[in-house]
Amino acid sequence: MAQFTEDEKIMRRLEQRFNKGVVKYRLIEDGDKILIALSGGKDSLALLELLARRSRILKPKFAVIAVHVGMTNIPYQSDLEYLKGYSEDLGVPFVHYETFFDLSTDTRKSPCFLCSWNRRKALFTVAKEQGCNKIALGHHMDDILETLLMNITFQGAFSTMPPKLVMRKFEMTIIRPMCLVHEADLIEMARILGFRKQIKNCPYESLSNRSNMKDVLYSLEKMNPEARYSLWRSMTNIQEELLPGMNKHDL
Repeated sequence: MAQFTEDEKIMRRLEQRFNKGVVKYRLIEDGDKILIALSGGKDSLALLELLARRSRILKPKFAVIAVHVGMTNIPYQSDLEYLKGYSEDLGVPFVHYETFFDLSTDTRKSPCFLCSWNRRKALFTVAKEQGCNKIALGHHMDDILETLLMNITFQGAFSTMPPKLVMRKFEMTIIRPMCLVHEADLIEMARILGFRKQIKNCPYESLSNRSNMKDVLYSLEKMNPEARYSLWRSMTNIQEELLPGMNKHDL
């Protein structure tokens, strides 16, 4: 019987979870052309690596292209030569697209929201230009659960980032192929494959609540090691008869 090293076990587990998410939520279909949002962080590099590997199998047959969106008015430095080289070594074409956002246009929104919104608009623009029908984002299971907790806590809404979102208005589908992958495994993957860290210096990063939610999720898992799986199942196990009525005036 073959003996696997610890690193090999990590990579096998990660790829199994990745493939399970792709199949379970029907994220990839024959003939797809998928735009990969490549920020340069560990998550997007892992997404690039995993999708490039899967694109080499016979079925379903799909193509991938990577795009790095640069926000010119934020001091976030990316090693473009590294990203371009990494993509092309995997046989994936690379596109660099620059844009910006004006904080004064909507003072009601946070800088993080405006930056994210404008990056997303740029992704749609490039996807259309390149003839893509899907955009792949590098969100993993932890991201999705943290968003669920954030929306419950701050928005009073039971919602999160779905593995697949069909946007009929834009004739585009957003997919999150790493939806079942744990961030802890991605950290190990970055070490195993030697991902180069990008130079990040976002002046608005401290304003985000996401890092606090990471601590909340960690605390829940200390209380119950299966907490993440319970949270995930809760999103498809909504028992309406045990919840307050739908009357908006209840509170």
